[in-house]
Parts: sequence; C-alpha cells; structure tokens
Amino acid sequence: MSFNLESKEGMKEYCDVICERNGWILQKDTETLNDLLEGLVENKKNYGYQSCPCRFACGKRDLDRDLICPCEYAPLDIEEYGTCYCNLFLSPDYYERYDRKFVQIPERRPVEKENAVLEYMNEKVD
Repeated sequence: MSFNLESKEGMKEYCDVICERNGWILQKDTETLNDLLEGLVENKKNYGYQSCPCRFACGKRDLDRDLICPCEYAPLDIEEYGTCYCNLFLSPDYYERYDRKFVQIPERRPVEKENAVLEYMNEKVD
C-alpha cells in the first residue's frame, strides 16, 4: 500500500490501516484528530518521517526512530490506558471505558533518549 503521507487525507488513510491492523480506533473528536494528522504531516514534510506530533523530535531518524507513528510505546499505552500518548489511537472500547475525550498518560520514553535528542540539538546549534 502506498499513501501520500504529506497530505492530511493520505495520513488519515495510513492511520486507518494502522487501526485495522492493530484492532484500534481513531480519536473521534474531529478537531483533535485533524490537529494530530496535521502534526504528523508537518513532521513528515520536515523530517522525512511521521514522528509523534506530541513529542519533541530532532530530525535525526536514528534518535527519533522510537517516535515514528505509531510510536513504539503506543501498544503498551493503549493496553494500559486505552489510548496512545497523543490520544490519536484508542482501544476499541475506549469510549465505553472512559468518560473523557482526552486522557493524559505518563511518558514512557526513557530519559536517556530524551537527553540524546537534546544533546544532538545542542550540537547542531553550536
């Protein structure tokens, strides 16, 4: 399958396939969904890959690999909290289990990875 990940429509198609393959659903709030899709598209255009729109990416694929959407933390987050970090991907029973549109969940990304990104960004500035 080929998607135009530099368009909101293509990114939505990609996310729909991710949901189908994983047994997830997408955020139903249209404004939130559109904001997240636009963030993914912007990151795809800027970095060459659709990094998580809710986390800080640096543009170096090796450092950001764990944040390429769906990030490697999404399955555990969805299993434990019913949603990924951004609230883009949800468990199929999310709306029955939770009486909220948005759930704030703890960050799973290790501090070491965050520090590596910050170090890389500081090197780019110097």
